[in-house]
Amino acid sequence: MDYENTSKPLTQRQLKAGENLKKIIANIFIKDQIVLPDISTRNITITEVRVSPDLRHAIVYFIPLSGDKSEIAFKTLNQFSYEVKKRVKSSWSAKFLPDLRFVLDKSFDYAENIEKLISTNLEPK
Repeated sequence: MDYENTSKPLTQRQLKAGENLKKIIANIFIKDQIVLPDISTRNITITEVRVSPDLRHAIVYFIPLSGDKSEIAFKTLNQFSYEVKKRVKSSWSAKFLPDLRFVLDKSFDYAENIEKLISTNLEPK
């Protein structure tokens, strides 16, 4: 199911569910309520959560604070996504709890590259 690249805008229901899920996951990670091998969840920043229209699937965008372990964090979070989902369950109030898929957020790197390009083009010659 490819629901992350649709032309339809997200509904208010999807946005609200995504924000709630983002807060719950971030809170779990900040309080170290889940222990994962090779990474510290305190060093993971949840940037966005996009939920499918039926609220059955969610893409969790994250950035590790130590950028050098991004691939390890990506693999570990996806491997243990069910464990994260179990922790979220106690705070989730909707009928269905979405399946979680973690994706490395590269939007900040992209924005930084654009900023560099702009600043180099604006320098006087």
